[in-house]
Amino acid sequence: MDVDPHSLVFGALSSATRRRILDVLKAQPGCSVNDVASHFEMSRIAVMKHLKVLEGAGLVLSRKEGRRRVLHFNPVPIQEIYDRWTTEFSKHWAARMTRVKYVVEAQGDSDER
Repeated sequence: MDVDPHSLVFGALSSATRRRILDVLKAQPGCSVNDVASHFEMSRIAVMKHLKVLEGAGLVLSRKEGRRRVLHFNPVPIQEIYDRWTTEFSKHWAARMTRVKYVVEAQGDSDER
């Protein structure tokens, strides 16, 4: 059975610890597992388990540089979720606000006469 990618993202973000890990990666792009672990009072192994979940959801990108694993936050899955549920909503309100703008401007023109 295929797992919905959005479910993986929501699952990964459901943990406060994983959200804090993403904050660390956002603030320190290219840091190592040890760098991330230094921000937490848990074992390096526990941090690695959280990173595995984040990588599985596509929120963390990693690559090996020698013996070091370099980590980066990947915001794309969050942007995809945002776009999925807000694009139509945003279009609707942008159109309504444009109409309000035109009405207000038209009233301003009539007040000047």
